Amino acid sequence: MQRNFQTALNEAQNHKELPFPIEEFQERLHRIRAAMEAHAIDLLFLTSPESIYYVSGFQGEWYQAQSGRPFPPSSGIAIHVAHDKTIHFETPSEAILTAIGTVSKDVRIFPLEHRRDGLPFILGELEAEGWLKGTVGLERYNYRQNPIIAGKYDNGFKSKGMKLTNASDMMNSVRHAKTSAEMTAMQEAAKIADIGMQAARDAISPGTTELEVYGSMIGAMTKAGGEVSGLIPPVVSGIRSNCLHALASRKEIARGERVVVDLSGVFKRYHVNIARTFWVGEPPENSRKLHDTSVQAFDIIQGLLRPNLPVFELLNAVKEHYAANDLLDDSYWSGGYELGIAFPPDWVGSFIYDPSFSNADDKFLPMTVANHECNFFGPNASGMSATIDTFFFHENSAEIATNFPRQLEGLCI
Repeated sequence: MQRNFQTALNEAQNHKELPFPIEEFQERLHRIRAAMEAHAIDLLFLTSPESIYYVSGFQGEWYQAQSGRPFPPSSGIAIHVAHDKTIHFETPSEAILTAIGTVSKDVRIFPLEHRRDGLPFILGELEAEGWLKGTVGLERYNYRQNPIIAGKYDNGFKSKGMKLTNASDMMNSVRHAKTSAEMTAMQEAAKIADIGMQAARDAISPGTTELEVYGSMIGAMTKAGGEVSGLIPPVVSGIRSNCLHALASRKEIARGERVVVDLSGVFKRYHVNIARTFWVGEPPENSRKLHDTSVQAFDIIQGLLRPNLPVFELLNAVKEHYAANDLLDDSYWSGGYELGIAFPPDWVGSFIYDPSFSNADDKFLPMTVANHECNFFGPNASGMSATIDTFFFHENSAEIATNFPRQLEGLCI
């Protein structure tokens, strides 16, 4: 990796592909450093794909999440509370991708003898900078790094005399409120979600497999500029539609069956989630009534939506509607979660709300995004009546992100 590699690395600087302007990343760094100061964190070492992307724009297809031991997840970005810069540590394998796709100016590539285990190199470089003093914040409520590697990094920073603290909640809080550029990206993701759902609807027919419907919607979203989502979006039919987290299969969709589609449109890694329920043929009256009554909750929510809406005002309003229509006993889940940057294996954000664990003072803050799930078991084991929509809470207004109809539609009649 010397001659041709170095030529490609030098040329990569002329082919930048940044998801946002440099000024956007500068504002994000400012927000992080302000949070670090508030939490008395001197050094922050970021290792989650979402945080690395948030700070630098780096995105890749491999984060060593479940790889063998020779490939530990060592890369990350260091931020010091007193310095207006980041230090981006990467393996030689990703040096060219880092040059193309990030705003990182100070990129330090592991030497070849440490290309897999970068910890000694990282500690040495940070010590030379004078950054290994005080408290280091690490993302410990995250799958990357895995427990074994996280323990090695903990011991490494401790050996330098540093105190450790979990910075996951701090970073999640920083990312919770979106910038205008992030909200614009999510509006594009919403358009892509509608396109994907329409493609799924058009592909559903007797004899078509769930995987074929899945492929049609993925193809349509990709053609519209959509990206791979953090979760594999399910397409489920018949008895399988009682299971909202099943993968699309080779099962052929039959007339008289329910079909549930749950997807996220993705633009610049920002997700907007919707789910819809269809019926192949004419839906039975009891299934149609349950479904159409349940989704009336979104009309109620529409009248409530506003920045700083108390979470329990929404939850109590929909609960009253469900109770008045004798739906509560069939409820699968009534709640939702934050959406934003996501990489596989998940798109569920850190802010989650429902009646069992939300706090009385929780609110939907301005410049945040969350979904709401309206899911009920249908009669006669016919499957789940599943409907999900995403809400945008702007500075002075709020709206439902997508436009796809919610009523139970009979297809191929």
